[in-house]
Amino acid sequence: MAQSSAIEWTQATWNPVIGCTKVSPGCKHCYAERMAHRLSCIASALEERGQSSGRTSHYLHVIDDQGRWNNKLYLDEAAVEDPLRWRRPRVIFVNSMSDLFHEDVPLPFIRRVFEVMEACPQHTFQVLTKRPHLTAEYAPHLTWPSNVWMGTSVESHEQLPRVAHLRHVPAAVRFLSVEPLIGPIPRLPLTGMHWVIVGGESGPGARPMKAEWVRQIRDRCVQRGVPFFFKQWGGVNKAKTGRLLDEQVWEEMPFHVTN
Repeated sequence: MAQSSAIEWTQATWNPVIGCTKVSPGCKHCYAERMAHRLSCIASALEERGQSSGRTSHYLHVIDDQGRWNNKLYLDEAAVEDPLRWRRPRVIFVNSMSDLFHEDVPLPFIRRVFEVMEACPQHTFQVLTKRPHLTAEYAPHLTWPSNVWMGTSVESHEQLPRVAHLRHVPAAVRFLSVEPLIGPIPRLPLTGMHWVIVGGESGPGARPMKAEWVRQIRDRCVQRGVPFFFKQWGGVNKAKTGRLLDEQVWEEMPFHVTN
């Protein structure tokens, strides 16, 4: 079944792939890694009691003894066709616990995921990657229906080359997830982009985000007519810091989305 999500810019998650490899500074305090560790502990405890842990057991394949990614992936064949059974339209974050365009995900598997997304026009699928160079390489071999949004993570100016790769992807909506924002990006490239999400890091060891960094991106989006979504200030207690920016909640979405 679809997993309801507390992520502010989506409604549900779908994980045909789990497990990942850290590739840039934004990965340092990976939320998915912490969640995968918790799920692997739950699976282990259930199995020790002789109980079935279902799909949760898959996380035992991707987490090491220190609770970190072991750099292995698990391709969940049973999960690939899940959206075909979801009748109610929803906005779905694809692979919140991995990266569909990880180097170790075979192109035929990615193609199957895209075929399922194409077969579910009632849903909107949000695919986010830190490897848009592979997305651009594979793009000619995939079908890009209008309900598939493609994004990349840009946590500081060092990751700006990812934006150039994303421009070569023929998605109806191309978006930037500037989260966690760990440094200023005063001239975030917006040509060919349809949506920008900004957020601070949350959880243990969260790195601070300056308000001026957020305003620079917000103002640039406003000037260029690109929808801007401010997710959170972050910190150890993100509920306390909230998500108001200049006394306003910014949660603009691309015009393609239907409620």
